[in-house]
Amino acid sequence: MTSAQRTVVKIADLAVVQAGAGEVVTHSLGSCIGLTVFDPVAKVGGLLHFMLPSPSPKAAASRQLELGPHAYGAAAVPALFRAAYAAGAKKERLVVCASGGAERFGGENDLRIGARNWAMLRKLLWKNGFTLAASDVGGDASRHMALSLETGHVSVTISGEVTLLFPERAS
Repeated sequence: MTSAQRTVVKIADLAVVQAGAGEVVTHSLGSCIGLTVFDPVAKVGGLLHFMLPSPSPKAAASRQLELGPHAYGAAAVPALFRAAYAAGAKKERLVVCASGGAERFGGENDLRIGARNWAMLRKLLWKNGFTLAASDVGGDASRHMALSLETGHVSVTISGEVTLLFPERAS
């Protein structure tokens, strides 16, 4: 959903927008991961909300379509970067931030989806020469994430409390 001031990224989806679009946001990051990219020169930014690290060997293509076009981080993360480059972003200028990866469903049968999502993302970024500028990952709280296309600021909201994730506030 897009309005003049806000682009909302749904679960298992992504958006890349340019300055003037206000902000791009996603909600309900439990075990899912939200990943932002921002090029401060081109004023291009994007946000991805993925659910799972990768499909199981038994997962059919129809299941991925059922979950959403960007449900699996292993395919969705590269898609986010490609879309940002197509919009004018340059790799060497990208500021990358992540949030989510909570363990919402504990217990002895815990699938550790949040931890698996986080591990996959870090490995994928490392293999492609990226470091995270900031992250807020883990725990058991659901988060909302927002990227301002004017400033490049990334904020995370937990239980109604908004925290500036990037750039970090001076202590």
